[in-house]
Amino acid sequence: MDGLKVFSGSSHPALAQAICKCLGIAPGRLSTTRFSNENLKVRIEENVREQDVFVVQTSAPPLSENIVELLILLDALTHASARRVTAVLPYFPYARSDKKDEPRISITARLMADLVATAGANRVLTIDLHSPQIQGFFSMPADQLTAVPVLCERLRADGLEEAIVVAADVGEAKDAAVFAKHLGLPIAIIDKRRSGDEERAEAVAVIGDVRGKRCLLVDDEIATGGTIFSATDFLFEQGARGVSAAVVHPVLSGRALERLGASRLERLLVTDTIPIAATSPKIEVLSVAPLLAEAITRIHDGRSVSALF
Repeated sequence: MDGLKVFSGSSHPALAQAICKCLGIAPGRLSTTRFSNENLKVRIEENVREQDVFVVQTSAPPLSENIVELLILLDALTHASARRVTAVLPYFPYARSDKKDEPRISITARLMADLVATAGANRVLTIDLHSPQIQGFFSMPADQLTAVPVLCERLRADGLEEAIVVAADVGEAKDAAVFAKHLGLPIAIIDKRRSGDEERAEAVAVIGDVRGKRCLLVDDEIATGGTIFSATDFLFEQGARGVSAAVVHPVLSGRALERLGASRLERLLVTDTIPIAATSPKIEVLSVAPLLAEAITRIHDGRSVSALF
């Protein structure tokens, strides 16, 4: 593909390689040096002058180092006279820090958007932001794709008899509605409340009928898994026949994998927006590489990306 180059940071080279395979091009050549004082040097090893360049870097450990590497890489490409530089950020860094809900804190998602722009990105391509307002933090064009159709295609292949989409709390009702619309399924919502001085909200009821149903819990990401695993137990108490989950971003921090193994959740369907260091027989990973490759092709050709939203 003439004039198109894709470079990968260190966070998820496997995804970048899969994207390049879909595009039919070789990944861009670069070298990253880590000095003894923990400084990084990124060198572009090929000519990018007047090229349309895409940089793939996701939000994964070591997070702070990967963010700095992204910024240095964007700056290096800008100073190498790339015609346009697009930051491809499958899982946007600090996506949960999208509002000032405590005194004297940073709205860090906005800070990340500013840093990416300052480093030289002309455009951003991302997948399923935690909150819609994050898209408004960017001073340049920002395309937000959704991996929900990728997950739903796999779910339909398994059959949807006696299935119901479940939101683990009221805050996830909108995400659940998107899945339910794609799958043509009914929706249920778990009602969680705090009583007395309890710090954690406890499930008290389900709005909707889950008895005898195969329940599908959905969310944009899973971190420690506390919400999904507690919802799983509660749904079985309410008479569910089975419980699985579909989540876009598999953060899986802390003891999430250990808790998954011990939970009654039958399957966790995720995408590869984030690399999973360790795996579990309960986890099934679907690739977003074809989705990102199609979006990159459309951006490069000047065609609409909205059809992929």
